[in-house]
Amino acid sequence: MAWEEWDRLKASAAERSSGQMQLNGVPDDERLPAVGTGDLQVSHKDLAAVGDQAYKLYNRLWPEARQAVVPSTDRAGDSLTTQKFALGAALKHVATRWDKQLGTLMDACAHISNHMDFSNKTHGDDDGWIRRSMSSIQTLHRGFDESDTPLGRPDGTNGEKKNA
Repeated sequence: MAWEEWDRLKASAAERSSGQMQLNGVPDDERLPAVGTGDLQVSHKDLAAVGDQAYKLYNRLWPEARQAVVPSTDRAGDSLTTQKFALGAALKHVATRWDKQLGTLMDACAHISNHMDFSNKTHGDDDGWIRRSMSSIQTLHRGFDESDTPLGRPDGTNGEKKNA
């Protein structure tokens, strides 16, 4: 960037700011109107419902999907293998693959359920942090805003003696 361009940019910025410095804010005329009460809320009912269903599915998968299918398939595979049928090894393979796929599905359900709980807690913590930060910024802003506090001493006399 050439010095001339830098000087032009500085002059342009100085004209726009009209002598006031503004940090991390939006000019009053560009602010959006406030909506609602201004309170931040975490409400993830849909996410909680997904997490709840994932948890319920996780708890049902083992007794209903594994116990109902794999033991009987294993027994049938063992019996057929003993009788020298090639189908026995195939059934054992199917039971093993079923177990692996079921484990993957159960892991996914547990991950979804845990992630929904974690997200809800994290977003709640983030909202609390934002709320605390915003209130401290507001307090700091009031301390620098001359329109809120009269100039001079706390008694409002500005050090002047009153004529009695």
